[in-house]
Amino acid sequence: MKQKILFIDSTHPLLHKMLEEKGFQCDLLYDESEEALKKRIPQYEVIVLRSKFKITKEIIDAASKLKCIARVGAGMENIDVLYAEKKGIVCLNSPEGNRDAVAEHALAMLLTLFNNIIKADAEVRQGTWLREENRGVELCGKTIGIIGYGTMGSAFAQRLQGFGVQVLAHDKYKQNFGNSFVKEATLQDIFDEADVLSLHTPLTEETQYIINQSFIQSFKKNIYLVNTARGKCLNTYDLVEGIKSGKVLGACLDVLEYEASSFEQIHGTQVPEPLQYLMQSNKVILTPHVAGWTHESNIKLSVFLAEKIIAKLKP
Repeated sequence: MKQKILFIDSTHPLLHKMLEEKGFQCDLLYDESEEALKKRIPQYEVIVLRSKFKITKEIIDAASKLKCIARVGAGMENIDVLYAEKKGIVCLNSPEGNRDAVAEHALAMLLTLFNNIIKADAEVRQGTWLREENRGVELCGKTIGIIGYGTMGSAFAQRLQGFGVQVLAHDKYKQNFGNSFVKEATLQDIFDEADVLSLHTPLTEETQYIINQSFIQSFKKNIYLVNTARGKCLNTYDLVEGIKSGKVLGACLDVLEYEASSFEQIHGTQVPEPLQYLMQSNKVILTPHVAGWTHESNIKLSVFLAEKIIAKLKP
C-alpha cells in the first residue's frame, strides 16, 4: 500500500512529481480548514506545508499514522517540533533550497542602501540630477557581524568574499566554524567591531525581539542593520528610536514583526506607527518577505525536501 502525503500548501509541482515517482500517493488539498485537517489527517503518513497552519499538539495528536512533517522552507516556528519528535515524528525542512537567494538578497539590499539607489533612481526619473546628495558609502573596509551561522548566515558570509570586508560570525550553538572568509566571534566582539549587523537566526522564544534597545545600544559604533530572518526577532519601535537617535544609520528589512503568520500580508488593517516611520524613511530598504523567493529557489526548495522525505521514508 502506498504511503500517503497530504499537501496543505501550494508548492512547486516538482515536489509531488518526485514523490509520486518514488511510489508515494500525493493529495493536494490547499483549501482545508484547520478543523477539516484534523478530521482528514489520520489517513496520512506525511504532511507537507509552508506557513498556512500552525501544526499544534492537537493536530499532531489527531495524526495517528503521521511519520513526517515536511516544511518547504527554512523556519520551523509554525510546527511544534519538540512535541512531534517526542511522538516519533520526523520534522524536515529545506533551507538549502533558498540559502543562495537569501544571501544574494541581503547583499543586494545592503548595497542598495549604501549607494542611495532607490532615492537616486526616483530622482532621475523625475528629471532631478543630484550627485553630491547621493554620494554613497563603500562596503570595502567595513566589519560585518553575522548572528546565526547556519545555512543562511554562512551563505551570506560566503557572498561577502571579494568585497574587502572583515566578517565576524557568532552562533551560540556552533563552534570551530571559522575559515578563510569568516572569523568565529563572541557577541562582545561583534558589539565592539561591527559596522553592519546581519541577522540569520530562527524565531524561537530565545530570539524573539533579540534586537531591542539594549542590544542596539551595546554597539560601540553606529551601525547598519539587515534582517532577512524573521520579523519578530527585531523590535520595530526600538529600531525606529535607534534610527532617530543616529545609533542606527540605516536598515534593510525583508521581514517585519507585523506580518501575518502566513507571511502573506501585514497583520491587521492599520499600519502601525513605527512601520509608517520606516516606510517614509530614506534610510530604510523594505521588501515583502521575498529574500528567499527566486525562480531558482522555488525549484530547489522542493528538490531538497523531496530527497529528504524519500531518504527518511523509503517507500
